[in-house]
Amino acid sequence: MTIASFVSELDCQEVADGIVDLYDEIAGRTLLLTGAGGFLGKYLLGLAAYLNEHVLEKPFRIVGLDNFLVSEPRSDANSHYRFVNHNVIEPYTPDEPIDYVMHAAGIASPYHYRAYPLETLEVATTGTKHMLELARVSGARLLFFSSSEIYGDPDPQHVPTPESYRGNVATLDPRACYDESKRLGETLCHVYHNYFGVSCSAVRPFNDYGPGMAESDYRVLPNFAARIKADQPLNVYGTGRQTRTYCYVTDAIQGFLRILVKGVPGEAYNIGNPEPELSVLELSERIEVVLGRTVKRNLIEYPDSYPADEPQRRCPDIRKARLQVGYEPKVGLNDGLARFFAWTEQNYTGKV
Repeated sequence: MTIASFVSELDCQEVADGIVDLYDEIAGRTLLLTGAGGFLGKYLLGLAAYLNEHVLEKPFRIVGLDNFLVSEPRSDANSHYRFVNHNVIEPYTPDEPIDYVMHAAGIASPYHYRAYPLETLEVATTGTKHMLELARVSGARLLFFSSSEIYGDPDPQHVPTPESYRGNVATLDPRACYDESKRLGETLCHVYHNYFGVSCSAVRPFNDYGPGMAESDYRVLPNFAARIKADQPLNVYGTGRQTRTYCYVTDAIQGFLRILVKGVPGEAYNIGNPEPELSVLELSERIEVVLGRTVKRNLIEYPDSYPADEPQRRCPDIRKARLQVGYEPKVGLNDGLARFFAWTEQNYTGKV
């Protein structure tokens, strides 16, 4: 599947219009992007291609790293980007000057990090240390992709959850390989900033979604979309009362770029859409409204392949990102769902 097959010009234009104030900072610069074959990585590649063709006088180049453990292999390139098949748990020495590093490599789907727990740990710890070393040597500015999962299962007094909340997490549950490795990744960034002067920030994404999510991702929206495509009932795990907010990919990408360029070094930022906060059952009802048809659903126990102990609520407080970098999500849930399901209808197979 090519980048152009899921990154729409509408989405790219939307992001480009939202980051006009960043043009001078990224024009003529080179970004090293880990996880370039993943959902967010491919969107960043698509955006860079759009910016270089329509907006920027000097190209924004990307060197993309990925070992394609859970993504589709790629080898294409042009004068403005290229892929390198590389596992970030091994050191990487670039053969050209690097201005920015986005360490987006990771195994974010609970289905996949249940299957690859050691790899999940290593990419967020050893991989992060290697990227921080690269940034230290090259003088690049680094953005570490952490996760909203680091908050664990917050108590109601801390929902919406601010960056100052320290988390309610377990070290010995099936999700710990992901949660705890992201927490350690943030600590590594903190150490490299304080002791070595590396300009690095962290983002904590909250449930990004959009075209380009793999049908085999198994997170809630691609899972639902695959079953709808197959004309099968939706499988809702547990009680279905666990709540989330959802951030359309164009809003998320704008947030990431703003933190990369304008974020305060040594700080972490929530990036997501704080509303609406919906239970999984309410999300399925919202999908019915967007699609204009009835969708059947089943409440089932968690399968062995998908870790239980989900946080009961996840909703970001984004005041810090609003005030410090001008982040403001704009795509409403119904609009985002309509775009996502229009894409999955054309691109998912329905083989569940």
